[in-house]
Amino acid sequence: MSFWKRLFPGTEATEDSPRDTDRITFSTDRAIDIYELEELCDAVGWSRRPLRKVKKAIECSFCVIAMYEEYQDRRRLIGFARATSDHAFNATIWDVVVHPDCQGRGMGKSLMDRIIAELRSADISNITLFADPHVVDFYRRLGFMSDPEGIKGMFWYPD
Repeated sequence: MSFWKRLFPGTEATEDSPRDTDRITFSTDRAIDIYELEELCDAVGWSRRPLRKVKKAIECSFCVIAMYEEYQDRRRLIGFARATSDHAFNATIWDVVVHPDCQGRGMGKSLMDRIIAELRSADISNITLFADPHVVDFYRRLGFMSDPEGIKGMFWYPD
């Protein structure tokens, strides 16, 4: 967390004293600072990934949503999600991440609402995602269900 404190010194908000001038914005711009994205992923404990692959994943995604907190003249990435698609029927949501400082405040729901709206505006009707066990309930509350109609996913991994 010291990275954020260096970037935003003296601006930490608590539940008792939120910053009145904070503003949350969303962007579909793919020109995301991948170093800032990896810092966000580090904050939630995700494993490091090769930056060239992160950049390629963003470039090749059907859509991306970045969520920023703006304070005075500074902006920090506090959430991110992306989706891949066949551009007709199906999309899969990947890399949903919200900074721990912002969790439990409806930010994840807002981020998911935005990416689902993007996909629905492109007439995508089947939206899937993969979730770690500890966040399955979060996605259930958003209307996702596990194995609808007994459908089982299958995976292939290289040896």
